Amino acid sequence: MTNSARSSRIRWWIAGLMWLAIAINYIDRTVLSAAAPHLIKELDINPEMMGFIMAAFFWSYALLQIPAGWFADRFGQKKGLGIAVGWWSIATMAMGLATGFKSLLALRLALGVGEAAAYPSNAGITARWFPDRERATVSGLFDSASKFGGAVAMPLIVFMIALFDWRLTFLAIGALGLFWVIAWYFIYAENPEDHKSISKEEVRFIRDGQAQKHGDKSVRPMKWYKLLRYRNIWAMCIGFFTINYTSYFFITWLPTYLVKDKGMDFLKMGMVAALPLICGMVIEVLAGWASDRMVHNKVLSLTATRKLFLTIGLLMALCIGFAPFTDSVFMTVLLLCIAKSGTTVAASQVWALPGDVAPQNSVSIVAGLQNTVSNMGGAVGPIITGAIVGATGHFTWALVFSAVLVVIGILNYLFLMGKVEPIVDEEQVSHSHSVASGTAR
Repeated sequence: MTNSARSSRIRWWIAGLMWLAIAINYIDRTVLSAAAPHLIKELDINPEMMGFIMAAFFWSYALLQIPAGWFADRFGQKKGLGIAVGWWSIATMAMGLATGFKSLLALRLALGVGEAAAYPSNAGITARWFPDRERATVSGLFDSASKFGGAVAMPLIVFMIALFDWRLTFLAIGALGLFWVIAWYFIYAENPEDHKSISKEEVRFIRDGQAQKHGDKSVRPMKWYKLLRYRNIWAMCIGFFTINYTSYFFITWLPTYLVKDKGMDFLKMGMVAALPLICGMVIEVLAGWASDRMVHNKVLSLTATRKLFLTIGLLMALCIGFAPFTDSVFMTVLLLCIAKSGTTVAASQVWALPGDVAPQNSVSIVAGLQNTVSNMGGAVGPIITGAIVGATGHFTWALVFSAVLVVIGILNYLFLMGKVEPIVDEEQVSHSHSVASGTAR
Protein backbone atom coordinates (compact mmCIF):
# COMPACT_ATOMS: atom_id res chain seq x y z
CA MET A 1 0.00 0.00 0.00
CA THR A 2 1.31 3.48 -0.84
CA ASN A 3 2.25 6.12 1.73
CA SER A 4 -0.77 8.18 0.68
CA ALA A 5 -3.13 5.28 1.33
CA ARG A 6 -1.53 4.72 4.72
CA SER A 7 -1.75 8.40 5.64
CA SER A 8 -5.53 8.71 5.29
CA ARG A 9 -6.47 5.51 7.20
CA ILE A 10 -10.11 6.58 7.19
CA ARG A 11 -11.32 2.98 7.27
CA TRP A 12 -9.65 2.45 10.66
CA TRP A 13 -11.41 5.48 12.12
CA ILE A 14 -14.61 3.84 11.00
CA ALA A 15 -13.49 0.53 12.55
CA GLY A 16 -12.97 2.40 15.82
CA LEU A 17 -16.52 3.73 15.70
CA MET A 18 -17.81 0.21 14.95
CA TRP A 19 -15.94 -1.06 18.02
CA LEU A 20 -17.39 1.72 20.17
CA ALA A 21 -20.92 0.97 18.95
CA ILE A 22 -20.69 -2.64 20.14
CA ALA A 23 -19.05 -1.64 23.44
CA ILE A 24 -21.85 0.87 24.12
CA ASN A 25 -24.36 -1.78 22.99
CA TYR A 26 -23.21 -4.20 25.70
CA ILE A 27 -22.83 -1.55 28.39
CA ASP A 28 -26.39 -0.34 27.78
CA ARG A 29 -27.88 -3.83 27.95
CA THR A 30 -26.02 -4.46 31.25
CA VAL A 31 -27.28 -1.41 33.18
CA LEU A 32 -30.55 -3.12 34.11
CA SER A 33 -28.77 -6.12 35.65
CA ALA A 34 -26.69 -3.90 37.91
CA ALA A 35 -29.64 -1.71 38.86
CA ALA A 36 -32.07 -4.61 39.38
CA PRO A 37 -31.81 -4.75 43.23
CA HIS A 38 -32.67 -1.03 43.44
CA LEU A 39 -35.53 -1.33 40.94
CA ILE A 40 -37.03 -4.30 42.78
CA LYS A 41 -36.97 -2.34 46.04
CA GLU A 42 -38.00 1.14 44.88
CA LEU A 43 -40.57 0.25 42.19
CA ASP A 44 -42.11 -2.72 44.04
CA ILE A 45 -41.16 -5.22 41.32
CA ASN A 46 -40.90 -8.87 42.33
CA PRO A 47 -38.20 -11.20 40.96
CA GLU A 48 -40.66 -12.88 38.56
CA MET A 49 -41.51 -9.52 37.02
CA MET A 50 -37.81 -8.66 36.75
CA GLY A 51 -37.22 -11.94 34.94
CA PHE A 52 -39.79 -10.94 32.29
CA ILE A 53 -38.26 -7.47 31.99
CA MET A 54 -34.77 -8.88 31.42
CA ALA A 55 -36.00 -11.48 28.93
CA ALA A 56 -38.04 -8.92 26.96
CA PHE A 57 -34.83 -7.58 25.42
CA PHE A 58 -34.20 -10.87 23.62
CA TRP A 59 -37.73 -11.08 22.23
CA SER A 60 -37.41 -7.91 20.17
CA TYR A 61 -33.64 -8.27 19.63
CA ALA A 62 -33.84 -11.71 18.05
CA LEU A 63 -37.03 -11.14 16.05
CA LEU A 64 -35.80 -7.91 14.45
CA GLN A 65 -32.36 -9.05 13.27
CA ILE A 66 -33.54 -9.77 9.72
CA PRO A 67 -35.65 -6.58 9.33
CA ALA A 68 -32.75 -4.53 10.71
CA GLY A 69 -30.35 -6.19 8.27
CA TRP A 70 -32.74 -5.54 5.38
CA PHE A 71 -33.08 -1.88 6.34
CA ALA A 72 -29.30 -1.43 6.52
CA ASP A 73 -28.76 -3.08 3.12
CA ARG A 74 -31.67 -1.23 1.50
CA PHE A 75 -31.16 2.27 2.91
CA GLY A 76 -27.50 2.17 3.93
CA GLN A 77 -25.59 1.39 7.10
CA LYS A 78 -25.14 5.08 7.89
CA LYS A 79 -28.87 5.37 8.56
CA GLY A 80 -29.22 1.80 9.81
CA LEU A 81 -26.58 1.98 12.54
CA GLY A 82 -26.98 5.69 13.30
CA ILE A 83 -30.73 5.44 13.90
CA ALA A 84 -30.23 2.23 15.89
CA VAL A 85 -27.69 3.68 18.33
CA GLY A 86 -29.79 6.81 18.77
CA TRP A 87 -32.91 4.70 19.38
CA TRP A 88 -31.38 2.38 21.98
CA SER A 89 -29.57 5.28 23.71
CA ILE A 90 -32.85 7.16 24.19
CA ALA A 91 -34.48 3.94 25.42
CA THR A 92 -31.65 3.54 27.96
CA MET A 93 -32.00 7.12 29.15
CA ALA A 94 -35.79 6.74 29.43
CA MET A 95 -35.34 3.80 31.82
CA GLY A 96 -34.15 6.37 34.33
CA LEU A 97 -37.70 7.78 34.24
CA ALA A 98 -39.45 4.41 34.64
CA THR A 99 -42.26 4.19 37.18
CA GLY A 100 -42.99 0.46 37.29
CA PHE A 101 -43.26 -2.90 35.59
CA LYS A 102 -45.11 -1.82 32.44
CA SER A 103 -42.82 1.10 31.59
CA LEU A 104 -39.67 -0.96 32.20
CA LEU A 105 -41.00 -3.84 30.09
CA ALA A 106 -41.83 -1.48 27.20
CA LEU A 107 -38.46 0.26 27.39
CA ARG A 108 -36.58 -3.05 27.52
CA LEU A 109 -38.43 -4.15 24.38
CA ALA A 110 -37.49 -0.81 22.78
CA LEU A 111 -33.84 -1.38 23.71
CA GLY A 112 -33.91 -4.70 21.85
CA VAL A 113 -35.46 -3.03 18.79
CA GLY A 114 -32.56 -0.59 18.54
CA GLU A 115 -29.74 -2.99 19.39
CA ALA A 116 -30.95 -5.50 16.78
CA ALA A 117 -29.28 -3.44 14.03
CA ALA A 118 -25.78 -3.29 15.52
CA TYR A 119 -24.19 -6.54 14.33
CA PRO A 120 -25.93 -6.78 10.92
CA SER A 121 -24.92 -3.18 10.18
CA ASN A 122 -21.31 -3.72 11.25
CA ALA A 123 -21.05 -6.80 9.03
CA GLY A 124 -22.32 -4.75 6.08
CA ILE A 125 -19.92 -1.88 6.82
CA THR A 126 -17.00 -4.31 6.93
CA ALA A 127 -17.91 -5.64 3.48
CA ARG A 128 -18.15 -2.12 2.01
CA TRP A 129 -15.24 -0.39 3.69
CA PHE A 130 -12.50 -3.02 3.98
CA PRO A 131 -10.70 -5.23 1.49
CA ASP A 132 -11.33 -8.96 1.82
CA ARG A 133 -7.84 -9.44 3.29
CA GLU A 134 -8.87 -7.42 6.40
CA ARG A 135 -12.38 -8.82 6.86
CA ALA A 136 -11.72 -11.25 9.73
CA THR A 137 -9.44 -8.74 11.48
CA VAL A 138 -12.18 -6.10 11.52
CA SER A 139 -14.86 -8.67 12.40
CA GLY A 140 -12.80 -9.89 15.34
CA LEU A 141 -12.10 -6.30 16.36
CA PHE A 142 -15.69 -5.06 16.52
CA ASP A 143 -16.99 -8.27 18.14
CA SER A 144 -14.23 -8.09 20.78
CA ALA A 145 -15.95 -4.95 22.07
CA SER A 146 -18.76 -7.14 23.41
CA LYS A 147 -16.28 -8.76 25.80
CA PHE A 148 -14.91 -5.37 26.80
CA GLY A 149 -18.43 -4.11 27.43
CA GLY A 150 -19.31 -7.21 29.44
CA ALA A 151 -16.09 -7.08 31.49
CA VAL A 152 -16.05 -3.38 32.41
CA ALA A 153 -19.76 -2.58 32.44
CA MET A 154 -20.73 -4.20 35.73
CA PRO A 155 -18.08 -2.65 38.01
CA LEU A 156 -18.42 0.72 36.22
CA ILE A 157 -22.19 0.80 36.54
CA VAL A 158 -22.19 -0.41 40.16
CA PHE A 159 -19.75 2.40 40.98
CA MET A 160 -21.93 4.99 39.23
CA ILE A 161 -25.10 3.80 41.00
CA ALA A 162 -23.30 4.02 44.35
CA LEU A 163 -21.93 7.50 43.51
CA PHE A 164 -25.16 8.94 42.07
CA ASP A 165 -28.30 6.77 41.88
CA TRP A 166 -29.81 4.35 39.37
CA ARG A 167 -31.89 6.99 37.57
CA LEU A 168 -28.95 9.30 36.85
CA THR A 169 -26.86 6.27 35.86
CA PHE A 170 -29.35 5.29 33.15
CA LEU A 171 -29.36 8.87 31.86
CA ALA A 172 -25.56 9.18 31.82
CA ILE A 173 -24.91 5.79 30.19
CA GLY A 174 -27.59 6.42 27.56
CA ALA A 175 -26.11 9.83 26.72
CA LEU A 176 -22.84 8.15 25.64
CA GLY A 177 -24.61 6.72 22.62
CA LEU A 178 -25.95 10.11 21.53
CA PHE A 179 -22.40 11.51 21.43
CA TRP A 180 -21.44 8.49 19.31
CA VAL A 181 -24.27 9.25 16.85
CA ILE A 182 -22.97 12.80 16.34
CA ALA A 183 -19.46 11.48 15.59
CA TRP A 184 -20.90 8.80 13.27
CA TYR A 185 -22.75 11.25 11.05
CA PHE A 186 -19.69 13.47 10.71
CA ILE A 187 -17.13 10.71 10.07
CA TYR A 188 -18.94 7.92 8.19
CA ALA A 189 -19.82 7.90 4.50
CA GLU A 190 -21.87 5.16 2.86
CA ASN A 191 -19.07 4.09 0.52
CA PRO A 192 -15.33 4.81 0.46
CA GLU A 193 -15.72 6.82 -2.74
CA ASP A 194 -18.14 9.19 -0.97
CA HIS A 195 -15.82 10.20 1.88
CA LYS A 196 -14.39 13.71 1.64
CA SER A 197 -11.13 13.01 3.48
CA ILE A 198 -10.12 9.64 2.05
CA SER A 199 -7.24 9.42 -0.43
CA LYS A 200 -7.71 7.97 -3.88
CA GLU A 201 -5.02 5.41 -3.06
CA GLU A 202 -6.95 4.14 -0.04
CA VAL A 203 -10.16 3.86 -2.09
CA ARG A 204 -8.26 1.90 -4.73
CA PHE A 205 -6.67 -0.32 -2.06
CA ILE A 206 -10.12 -1.11 -0.61
CA ARG A 207 -11.98 -1.69 -3.86
CA ASP A 208 -9.19 -3.59 -5.65
CA GLY A 209 -9.10 -5.96 -2.69
CA GLN A 210 -12.81 -6.85 -2.85
CA ALA A 211 -14.26 -9.77 -4.77
CA GLN A 212 -17.65 -8.05 -4.61
CA LYS A 213 -18.20 -4.29 -4.78
CA HIS A 214 -21.02 -3.72 -2.30
CA GLY A 215 -22.78 -0.37 -2.46
CA ASP A 216 -24.06 -0.37 -6.07
CA LYS A 217 -27.53 1.19 -5.66
CA SER A 218 -28.83 -0.50 -8.81
CA VAL A 219 -28.49 -3.94 -7.15
CA ARG A 220 -31.30 -4.82 -4.77
CA PRO A 221 -30.67 -6.88 -1.61
CA MET A 222 -31.64 -10.55 -1.87
CA LYS A 223 -34.91 -11.53 -0.18
CA TRP A 224 -34.05 -13.12 3.15
CA TYR A 225 -36.15 -16.27 2.72
CA LYS A 226 -34.36 -17.12 -0.52
CA LEU A 227 -31.15 -17.43 1.47
CA LEU A 228 -32.58 -20.54 3.12
CA ARG A 229 -32.03 -22.44 -0.15
CA TYR A 230 -28.28 -22.49 0.44
CA ARG A 231 -26.56 -25.02 2.69
CA ASN A 232 -23.81 -22.61 3.73
CA ILE A 233 -26.46 -20.34 5.25
CA TRP A 234 -27.83 -23.27 7.24
CA ALA A 235 -24.32 -24.21 8.36
CA MET A 236 -23.63 -20.64 9.48
CA CYS A 237 -26.88 -20.48 11.48
CA ILE A 238 -26.51 -23.91 13.14
CA GLY A 239 -22.85 -23.37 13.95
CA PHE A 240 -23.39 -19.94 15.49
CA PHE A 241 -26.27 -21.35 17.56
CA THR A 242 -23.87 -23.83 19.21
CA ILE A 243 -21.26 -21.11 19.78
CA ASN A 244 -23.73 -18.67 21.33
CA TYR A 245 -25.26 -21.34 23.55
CA THR A 246 -21.84 -21.76 25.19
CA SER A 247 -20.96 -18.04 25.08
CA TYR A 248 -24.04 -16.96 27.01
CA PHE A 249 -23.04 -19.16 29.94
CA PHE A 250 -20.22 -16.71 30.65
CA ILE A 251 -22.55 -13.71 30.99
CA THR A 252 -25.45 -15.45 32.72
CA TRP A 253 -24.61 -18.46 34.94
CA LEU A 254 -20.81 -18.18 35.40
CA PRO A 255 -20.95 -16.09 38.61
CA THR A 256 -23.42 -18.54 40.19
CA TYR A 257 -21.30 -21.52 39.08
CA LEU A 258 -18.13 -20.07 40.65
CA VAL A 259 -19.90 -19.37 43.95
CA LYS A 260 -22.11 -22.49 44.12
CA ASP A 261 -19.93 -25.26 42.73
CA LYS A 262 -16.43 -23.85 43.30
CA GLY A 263 -17.01 -22.13 46.64
CA MET A 264 -15.68 -18.68 45.75
CA ASP A 265 -16.68 -15.71 47.86
CA PHE A 266 -18.59 -12.92 46.14
CA LEU A 267 -15.72 -10.43 45.79
CA LYS A 268 -13.28 -13.00 44.42
CA MET A 269 -15.93 -14.23 42.00
CA GLY A 270 -16.41 -10.70 40.68
CA MET A 271 -12.76 -10.49 39.66
CA VAL A 272 -12.47 -14.05 38.34
CA ALA A 273 -15.67 -13.88 36.26
CA ALA A 274 -14.16 -11.06 34.17
CA LEU A 275 -11.01 -13.06 33.24
CA PRO A 276 -12.54 -15.26 30.50
CA LEU A 277 -14.07 -12.16 28.85
CA ILE A 278 -10.78 -10.25 28.95
CA CYS A 279 -8.86 -13.23 27.54
CA GLY A 280 -11.48 -13.69 24.83
CA MET A 281 -11.31 -10.03 23.82
CA VAL A 282 -7.57 -10.20 23.11
CA ILE A 283 -7.59 -13.63 21.48
CA GLU A 284 -10.44 -12.74 19.11
CA VAL A 285 -8.57 -9.83 17.52
CA LEU A 286 -5.41 -11.95 17.15
CA ALA A 287 -7.38 -14.82 15.58
CA GLY A 288 -9.02 -12.52 13.05
CA TRP A 289 -5.65 -10.99 12.11
CA ALA A 290 -3.93 -14.40 11.85
CA SER A 291 -6.65 -15.85 9.61
CA ASP A 292 -6.47 -12.83 7.29
CA ARG A 293 -2.70 -13.26 7.05
CA MET A 294 -3.12 -16.91 6.08
CA VAL A 295 -5.61 -16.10 3.32
CA HIS A 296 -3.67 -13.13 1.98
CA ASN A 297 -0.36 -15.02 1.93
CA LYS A 298 -2.08 -18.01 0.31
CA VAL A 299 -1.03 -20.38 3.10
CA LEU A 300 -4.52 -21.92 2.83
CA SER A 301 -7.61 -21.20 0.77
CA LEU A 302 -10.39 -19.04 2.23
CA THR A 303 -12.55 -22.13 2.83
CA ALA A 304 -9.75 -24.07 4.53
CA THR A 305 -8.80 -21.07 6.69
CA ARG A 306 -12.34 -20.40 7.88
CA LYS A 307 -12.89 -24.09 8.70
CA LEU A 308 -9.50 -24.37 10.42
CA PHE A 309 -10.08 -21.44 12.76
CA LEU A 310 -13.69 -22.42 13.45
CA THR A 311 -12.53 -25.94 14.33
CA ILE A 312 -9.62 -24.77 16.50
CA GLY A 313 -11.90 -22.34 18.29
CA LEU A 314 -14.56 -24.95 19.00
CA LEU A 315 -11.98 -27.52 20.12
CA MET A 316 -10.81 -24.92 22.65
CA ALA A 317 -14.45 -24.32 23.64
CA LEU A 318 -14.73 -28.03 24.53
CA CYS A 319 -12.76 -27.22 27.68
CA ILE A 320 -16.03 -26.03 29.23
CA GLY A 321 -16.99 -29.70 29.55
CA PHE A 322 -13.83 -30.53 31.50
CA ALA A 323 -14.08 -27.66 33.99
CA PRO A 324 -16.40 -29.48 36.46
CA PHE A 325 -14.06 -32.47 36.74
CA THR A 326 -11.16 -30.73 38.46
CA ASP A 327 -10.94 -29.78 42.13
CA SER A 328 -8.36 -27.09 41.42
CA VAL A 329 -9.86 -23.61 41.23
CA PHE A 330 -6.87 -22.51 39.13
CA MET A 331 -7.48 -25.29 36.59
CA THR A 332 -11.19 -24.53 36.50
CA VAL A 333 -10.55 -20.86 35.72
CA LEU A 334 -7.87 -21.78 33.16
CA LEU A 335 -10.21 -24.18 31.37
CA LEU A 336 -12.99 -21.59 31.34
CA CYS A 337 -10.62 -18.95 29.95
CA ILE A 338 -9.56 -21.35 27.18
CA ALA A 339 -13.20 -22.21 26.45
CA LYS A 340 -14.30 -18.58 26.23
CA SER A 341 -11.27 -17.71 24.11
CA GLY A 342 -12.22 -20.58 21.81
CA THR A 343 -15.70 -19.17 21.26
CA THR A 344 -14.12 -15.84 20.30
CA VAL A 345 -11.67 -17.49 17.88
CA ALA A 346 -14.72 -18.99 16.19
CA ALA A 347 -16.61 -15.68 16.40
CA SER A 348 -13.87 -13.86 14.47
CA GLN A 349 -14.71 -16.16 11.54
CA VAL A 350 -18.47 -16.20 12.15
CA TRP A 351 -18.72 -12.43 11.64
CA ALA A 352 -16.47 -12.56 8.57
CA LEU A 353 -18.61 -15.24 6.87
CA PRO A 354 -21.55 -12.96 5.90
CA GLY A 355 -19.15 -10.85 3.85
CA ASP A 356 -17.64 -14.00 2.35
CA VAL A 357 -20.87 -15.62 1.16
CA ALA A 358 -23.57 -12.92 0.86
CA PRO A 359 -24.93 -11.90 -2.54
CA GLN A 360 -24.16 -8.33 -3.52
CA ASN A 361 -25.64 -5.70 -1.16
CA SER A 362 -27.04 -8.42 1.12
CA VAL A 363 -24.36 -8.77 3.82
CA SER A 364 -26.45 -7.21 6.60
CA ILE A 365 -29.41 -9.46 5.80
CA VAL A 366 -27.21 -12.58 5.93
CA ALA A 367 -25.69 -11.38 9.20
CA GLY A 368 -29.16 -10.69 10.59
CA LEU A 369 -30.43 -14.15 9.66
CA GLN A 370 -27.38 -15.79 11.21
CA ASN A 371 -27.74 -13.73 14.38
CA THR A 372 -31.47 -14.47 14.67
CA VAL A 373 -30.78 -18.19 14.98
CA SER A 374 -27.70 -17.71 17.17
CA ASN A 375 -29.64 -15.67 19.68
CA MET A 376 -32.09 -18.51 20.07
CA GLY A 377 -29.10 -20.28 21.60
CA GLY A 378 -28.63 -17.32 23.91
CA ALA A 379 -32.31 -17.33 24.81
CA VAL A 380 -32.71 -21.05 25.58
CA GLY A 381 -29.20 -21.71 26.93
CA PRO A 382 -29.68 -20.10 30.35
CA ILE A 383 -33.09 -21.79 30.69
CA ILE A 384 -31.74 -25.27 29.89
CA THR A 385 -28.75 -24.72 32.18
CA GLY A 386 -31.05 -23.65 35.00
CA ALA A 387 -33.28 -26.71 34.45
CA ILE A 388 -30.32 -29.11 34.54
CA VAL A 389 -28.89 -27.46 37.68
CA GLY A 390 -32.31 -27.58 39.30
CA ALA A 391 -32.67 -31.29 38.53
CA THR A 392 -29.14 -32.37 39.49
CA GLY A 393 -28.13 -29.83 42.11
CA HIS A 394 -24.89 -28.88 40.33
CA PHE A 395 -23.51 -27.57 37.03
CA THR A 396 -21.58 -30.65 35.87
CA TRP A 397 -24.08 -32.02 33.36
CA ALA A 398 -25.07 -28.55 32.19
CA LEU A 399 -21.47 -27.90 31.13
CA VAL A 400 -21.13 -31.35 29.59
CA PHE A 401 -24.26 -30.65 27.55
CA SER A 402 -22.64 -27.41 26.31
CA ALA A 403 -19.61 -29.45 25.23
CA VAL A 404 -21.85 -31.88 23.31
CA LEU A 405 -23.34 -28.95 21.38
CA VAL A 406 -19.80 -27.74 20.64
CA VAL A 407 -19.03 -31.13 19.04
CA ILE A 408 -22.15 -30.73 16.88
CA GLY A 409 -20.85 -27.30 15.90
CA ILE A 410 -17.50 -28.75 14.82
CA LEU A 411 -19.14 -31.44 12.69
CA ASN A 412 -21.48 -28.83 11.20
CA TYR A 413 -18.66 -26.56 10.04
CA LEU A 414 -16.51 -29.44 8.78
CA PHE A 415 -19.18 -31.32 6.83
CA LEU A 416 -22.31 -29.22 6.27
CA MET A 417 -20.48 -26.06 5.27
CA GLY A 418 -19.22 -26.24 1.71
CA LYS A 419 -16.92 -23.96 -0.24
CA VAL A 420 -16.89 -20.44 1.18
CA GLU A 421 -17.75 -18.21 -1.79
CA PRO A 422 -20.34 -15.55 -2.69
CA ILE A 423 -23.88 -16.71 -3.43
CA VAL A 424 -24.95 -15.74 -6.95
CA ASP A 425 -28.56 -14.58 -7.04
CA GLU A 426 -29.89 -14.90 -10.60
CA GLU A 427 -32.69 -12.42 -9.89
CA GLN A 428 -30.13 -9.82 -8.79
CA VAL A 429 -28.02 -10.46 -11.88
CA SER A 430 -30.93 -10.17 -14.30
CA HIS A 431 -32.19 -6.99 -12.58
CA SER A 432 -28.77 -5.32 -12.71
CA HIS A 433 -28.39 -6.30 -16.37
CA SER A 434 -31.79 -4.81 -17.22
CA VAL A 435 -30.90 -1.60 -15.37
CA ALA A 436 -27.56 -1.45 -17.20
CA SER A 437 -29.15 -2.03 -20.62
CA GLY A 438 -31.82 0.55 -19.89
CA THR A 439 -29.13 3.06 -18.98
CA ALA A 440 -27.21 2.21 -22.15
CA ARG A 441 -30.26 2.94 -24.26
